[in-house]
Amino acid sequence: HLETMQTIRGQVKCGPDGVSLHGKDALQLLPQKLREKLMPFQREGILFALSMDGRCMIGDEMGLGKTIQAISVAYIFKQEWPLLIVVPSSLKYPWIEELEKWIPELDPRDINLVESKTDTIIGTSKVTILGYGLLTTDARPLLEALNKQRFGVILVDESHYLKSRNAARSKILVPIIQNAKRAILLTGTPALGRPEELFMQIDALYPRRFGTWSDYAKKYCNAHYKFFGARRQWDCRGASHLDELHQRLSEIMIRRLKNQVLTQLPPKIRQRIPFDLPKDAAKEASASFERWEKLMSSESENQFVEVMSLITHMYKQTAVAKAGAVKDYIKMMLETEQLKFLVFAHHLSMLQACTEAVIEVKASYIRIDGSVPSAERIQLVHRFQNDPDTRVAILSIQAAGQGLTFTAASHVVFAELYWNPGQVKQAEDRAHRIGQTTTVHIHYLIAKGTFDTVMWAMLNRKETVTGSALNGKKEYLKAEVGDQEKWDFLNFAQAWTPSDTMKGDSEDDKDGTFFSHVRKRVIIVIN
Repeated sequence: HLETMQTIRGQVKCGPDGVSLHGKDALQLLPQKLREKLMPFQREGILFALSMDGRCMIGDEMGLGKTIQAISVAYIFKQEWPLLIVVPSSLKYPWIEELEKWIPELDPRDINLVESKTDTIIGTSKVTILGYGLLTTDARPLLEALNKQRFGVILVDESHYLKSRNAARSKILVPIIQNAKRAILLTGTPALGRPEELFMQIDALYPRRFGTWSDYAKKYCNAHYKFFGARRQWDCRGASHLDELHQRLSEIMIRRLKNQVLTQLPPKIRQRIPFDLPKDAAKEASASFERWEKLMSSESENQFVEVMSLITHMYKQTAVAKAGAVKDYIKMMLETEQLKFLVFAHHLSMLQACTEAVIEVKASYIRIDGSVPSAERIQLVHRFQNDPDTRVAILSIQAAGQGLTFTAASHVVFAELYWNPGQVKQAEDRAHRIGQTTTVHIHYLIAKGTFDTVMWAMLNRKETVTGSALNGKKEYLKAEVGDQEKWDFLNFAQAWTPSDTMKGDSEDDKDGTFFSHVRKRVIIVIN
């Protein structure tokens, strides 16, 4: 990145009062409080963005302070405002809080938070904050106002939201980004599993730099035709030439990992806690796998639709089957006084089971799911961070898995897995980020013989692809098998009876692959 900075540095112009917009001179333009807060690698990130003339991607691993870097770059270019900040809806208020914290000269009236699809007062504000959820085809008044306003600087948080070429928000936002003079894309997981999902972000910053979509797909996504029964589909979900892709990405993106720049940050330790299901639940899971095997060997025209429907059912089925064990695990953790931890889940049934477990032992907790308004989420975060009696944060992976800080927690429990390793890692790093002072323990509760085992293998496979593209090396979502005490606790929890049909003592159990060769073949189809 330093070589790129030196090569392009000559293109960068002068800022206010003739101050050069590169090197340490540019940092002097920042408010003193902000400038003094920056860590060395964050300063490097800002200088890289300036060397790229304010058009780049900051792809630092979650927890490294991408927000403060982006605000710094935007401030240096404040003479070119108005500024547009596009964020997930749940992060609108945290962004306002950060802006007011680091840019004290901003008056609250200078910040326009777009609340609805009919908002048309964008042109009167220095800063506009917009949630992705409002970028829909039926938001005509808002879209007209956005296109009419010429934003000089744009910050796009969690830019992997633009991964789909066909999504309305991508079609609406990408041209706006392309027309802005400066644009900074922020994401801790730019690929999120497949190179296919990088193209729109690259094209937003530098149109056609990697060729057309067809060129890109053939070269980096191993694009080819795939058949589901009699139906032919163009499949771009693969990965190829990852070393070359990594090299080209490094020309427009700066990415640092925590273990590279935060040597003082305590380690993160993952533990995979496998357990058996009660007999009835195990039989139901086995029956679902048998149905899956039959579907995969059929030639039905509806094979793809039927398989997707089945895996959705199995995902929900697993949540219900393991809820009793998860409740007992949470209660066990609460026996340790003063321990604060996070619990992530996806399904409402599992979130409710986790909540019941905490209530039953009369512990204080917070819960953030999709029903909690954005304005209330930041208040709940503050409560967890500052109140020692608030022991547990029960969190939806989708609603609270990004952008929020929970460094008061030293343990993170995944009651359920999720489809995407990027989002799983983001959820992990709600606790493992700047400000953390102790080792963070991650507990993955895996129900053997269920869809958990398939998802765990799938997550490892997808994380391999993502790590190769972004870090230039293979990186797995690895976890050690939990200690025997926890294993025994789950196997003999009073909520259910251990299965006689799944012993869990094989060599396969030790590396997380508890399924047959037939089920391994199915994982490829899902991906």
